[in-house]
Amino acid sequence: MYSKLLAIVPIASTNYVAFTFFVGCMAMLAASVFFFFEVSNTDKKWRISILVSGLITFIAAVHYYYMRDYFLATNQSPTFFRYVDWLLTVPLMCVEFYLITKKAGGKIGLLWKLIAASVFMLVTGYIGEAIYGTEQQSWIWGFVSSIGYFYIVYLIWFGEVAKLANDAGPAVAKATKSLAWFVLVGWAIYPIGYIAGTTGGLFGINVLHGLSLDVVYNIGDAINKIGFGLVIYTLAQSEKVSDKVAIA
Repeated sequence: MYSKLLAIVPIASTNYVAFTFFVGCMAMLAASVFFFFEVSNTDKKWRISILVSGLITFIAAVHYYYMRDYFLATNQSPTFFRYVDWLLTVPLMCVEFYLITKKAGGKIGLLWKLIAASVFMLVTGYIGEAIYGTEQQSWIWGFVSSIGYFYIVYLIWFGEVAKLANDAGPAVAKATKSLAWFVLVGWAIYPIGYIAGTTGGLFGINVLHGLSLDVVYNIGDAINKIGFGLVIYTLAQSEKVSDKVAIA
């Protein structure tokens, strides 16, 4: 199997799944290089946040490189490897909220709440997609998974994260609100892929039959993971400019 994955497999012009895997891999690799190089050009208090942004896109790029080859070799969705990627990158995205609100008093307990909710969301989503993906129970597990998602949304929009961000200053508040929109709207892309990829679909009915879950997931990953990093980078640069103006 491994030797087959290493073989060069031609990609048909109509193979949009493989194309989005390739573009996603290149986009996130390029984003990783950018974030890693910009760490040294960033104020010290934001360097860990930029580094985490680079790690998120780098981990995703490595997984996408493998998932593309897996898909071409087997013509199957790399569900297991995708969830491995998400179990590493989604909690790191939650870590970003803790890092940018830490200076306003964010406690380690908040970090664990976000990580626990994200892991719960992903594990139950995997059960519904990979274990019960061909049965009616998949929509039930999808509903259970959404509990973790909405808890994260609550913390970011109305809970501790929102309150801490407002206390941290206008730049942090603005950045947090942008990230919150990514979670509310950008992460909402993934249930579309889930519905398309499971027989259970939406309340037992696959209303998106024919739509490729991998295309949806690939687009969602590129938008959310790169977008998260760019928001953090913009925050770091805006505060850098503000500090220079204040000194002048």
